[in-house]
Amino acid sequence: MPIEYCENYPDYEGCKDWLAKNLPDSFERLNVGGGGGGEAVGGGAEGSDADGDEKKRQKRGGKGMLKAKKKEAEVERKIILSIAPRGKKKAVTVVQGLKTFGVDLKVASKFFSSKFACSASVTGDDEIVIQGDVKDDLFDILPEKWPEIDEDLIDDIGEKKRT
Repeated sequence: MPIEYCENYPDYEGCKDWLAKNLPDSFERLNVGGGGGGEAVGGGAEGSDADGDEKKRQKRGGKGMLKAKKKEAEVERKIILSIAPRGKKKAVTVVQGLKTFGVDLKVASKFFSSKFACSASVTGDDEIVIQGDVKDDLFDILPEKWPEIDEDLIDDIGEKKRT
C-alpha cells in the first residue's frame, strides 16, 4: 500500500505509528507534504497540521469504522403457541419466541413444512405461521428437535386473532 493512502486506512493512528517507526524519512516527507495539501483544502494556517489531518479523516460511519457489537438485553425465553382462525372451519398455528432460543426461523419453517405436510412461513421478526391446527403436536416435537427448548417453556394461549 502506498504511504499516501495512510490517511484513508481505517486504523489511521496505527498506520501513522507504524510509518514513524519503520520509515521515519517518508513519515517526515508525508507530514510536510500533507501540511501543504491541508492548507489548500482546509484553508487553515501552518500551525494547524494536526487539525488538517483530523479534518481529512472520516469520523462517522463508512466502511472504515469497526462496528460495535450490540449487547442483547435479557429477554424472556418462552415459546408462545396460538391458533388463529382463517375462514369458516380453517385455522393456522402461530409459533412465537423460537428466536430467543437461537433457532433459525427459516430452518424451523422448513422442518414444520415437511413434518406436518403443510405450508409454513416466517412472518414478522420472530413468528412462524403453520397452516392447520398442529398446536398439540408442537408440544412434543419442539423439545425433541431442539433440546435447548424445555417443555415447561412452551406456553399455549389458545385462540388469538392475528393482526
